[in-house]
Amino acid sequence: MPTKKELEQQIQELEGKINLANDALEAALSLSPETDNNFFTRGMSDLYGPTRGTWDRKKIFGESLRAWRVNPIARRIVKIMTSFVVGKGLKIKSSHEGTNEFLQEWWSHPKNQLKKNIKRWKDEDTRTGNLFILFNVLENGMTILRAVPAEKIEEIVTDDDDVETELKYTKDATGEEYYPAFDLEAEKQTKFMMHFASNQPVGSPWGEADLSPLLVWIGRFSSWLEDRVRLNRFRTAFMYVVSGKYKSEVDRQKRELELNANPPKSGSVLVMNEGNGEQWGIMGAQLDSFDATLDGTAIKKNILSGIGFPMHWLAEPESSTRTTAEAAGTPTFRTLEEMQNDFFSNLVDMARVAVAIRSRTDSNVDALAEIEIEGPDITERDNATLALALGRSYPQLADMFDRGLLDEKELLRIVYKMIAEPFLGKAPKGLKKPLTAPGAQTPSEGGTDEGDPDEDEE
Repeated sequence: MPTKKELEQQIQELEGKINLANDALEAALSLSPETDNNFFTRGMSDLYGPTRGTWDRKKIFGESLRAWRVNPIARRIVKIMTSFVVGKGLKIKSSHEGTNEFLQEWWSHPKNQLKKNIKRWKDEDTRTGNLFILFNVLENGMTILRAVPAEKIEEIVTDDDDVETELKYTKDATGEEYYPAFDLEAEKQTKFMMHFASNQPVGSPWGEADLSPLLVWIGRFSSWLEDRVRLNRFRTAFMYVVSGKYKSEVDRQKRELELNANPPKSGSVLVMNEGNGEQWGIMGAQLDSFDATLDGTAIKKNILSGIGFPMHWLAEPESSTRTTAEAAGTPTFRTLEEMQNDFFSNLVDMARVAVAIRSRTDSNVDALAEIEIEGPDITERDNATLALALGRSYPQLADMFDRGLLDEKELLRIVYKMIAEPFLGKAPKGLKKPLTAPGAQTPSEGGTDEGDPDEDEE
């Protein structure tokens, strides 16, 4: 028969084991055992398996969202990319009148609000690399779009022989609940889903986020910065030390409580009575705060090189010259332009599906009409450079056109090329300027223009 003391000891041991089990369970269920400022300090390699399809994407999606919520660098990166790709807003249009009228209605429909939602879609694409757009078809052929979070999709079911032919998107592990993929031949599809992936490896239906590889170093930079703040905080902290002769421990504690209740204010003057034997001093932590600027800059450089941004975009000037800063932005602008083109292509694909569905009930809508998305220029500096190039070259091109050395089509082709715009090949009939001023004498055949110096006289 165990004694009461032995029973209490056994109970304490059982409670300790239960607490350890609960802690382990909470750690397993949580997104990450690290704190908000410590994303994946041990790296992310463990989240990726040996094959392309084995990776803990839900955890990566969750950590990307958490980083965007609590880390200013992660949120700023996402905002910069959306600002360049979407900017103040996008416009959709079609050369076909009936189709263009429907597109404007579809774009500004109160339940679509694409002008606002496309910014959220681009944010989601940067965080997860996947956009799942759910289409709901109304009776009049209007389609309502809703973005579904990537972590709510359990699996992308594809054709056995073609991974790029997606059939359905399951919502649970069993696969019984799913969203069907869009089927152009199915006329009565009232609900279906389209999937758009960024950074998609060959052979995998899933895309990968631009933010994912940065999580490790974003977390390490946050940890480094937090350590620096903590070090400087405690380096300047101090406490008063009061020494005196007290009759008993009770008197010492009484004096200590009195001083804690009314501590000296900064800048105050303390006048002591030499006879009471009390002496005051200050105790501070002896901590060295060495210069760690190079460490922080190196981490930030690693983050920005991964996303392709120059340092001065995140308040870290690399050079005092404007020329160097502009040159550093060239690779960034090229990358952002490619991202913008890909995002515009996704929006055009959505619009084509919406037009195709509406054309079944509206003869004014052409399912094969051309659709274009207009958005902001990635950099205004290109516009100024192109305008300068056109201004310098156009007088010579116009003179060649007036003299019959260029026709209308060739002239417009070169002009459009100078301003980096596509030329569709349709040129209006141009008007040539006369080579002589009105009323001036026409030069005789084989002669020279009036006023031209005679070559022989020279």
